[in-house]
Amino acid sequence: MTKASKKEPSFMPIKSGTEIEKNSPKKGLSSFEEMDRMFDDFFSRGWMRPFRFSHPSWSHLPAPFEGRRPQVDIVDRDDEIFVKAELPGVDKDDVEITMTNNSVTIRGSTKAEEKEEKGDYHRCEISQGSFSRTLSLPAEVDTDKARAKFKHGVLKLTIPKVKKSKHKTVKVD
Repeated sequence: MTKASKKEPSFMPIKSGTEIEKNSPKKGLSSFEEMDRMFDDFFSRGWMRPFRFSHPSWSHLPAPFEGRRPQVDIVDRDDEIFVKAELPGVDKDDVEITMTNNSVTIRGSTKAEEKEEKGDYHRCEISQGSFSRTLSLPAEVDTDKARAKFKHGVLKLTIPKVKKSKHKTVKVD
């Protein structure tokens, strides 16, 4: 072999004063965790039923309020406490409010029935759900003077305080 036929590997010269970064090993997943992650990434949810859209099916949807609680805001004002709760799909007659001098409990239920008939296809879906949420109030209240309004799935509760309180800002040192 001659020098001309011999190919030498080509290297990039390193400039003086530069350093090569070393990669530090990171905690890796076990082979089982990695395989689970790959399957989760490859197969999206519902991949076993690709033609599910061909006929409607609502049975996979949870009933309203099943396993969850309504979203609630509590506002502490000088002379009253204002509570606002989101209750979508709940009728006014299905809401119950009970109070003590320092807490309020909101209970409710929903029920929906849907029927569909097309030729040989017949579907009837019934869903129902209930909820109960007890809230601690930031002050003692006068339960006899409480007022509640319910409109478009939103409950608004205004409860006067027994003693008016002034909010004071404290400076942090």
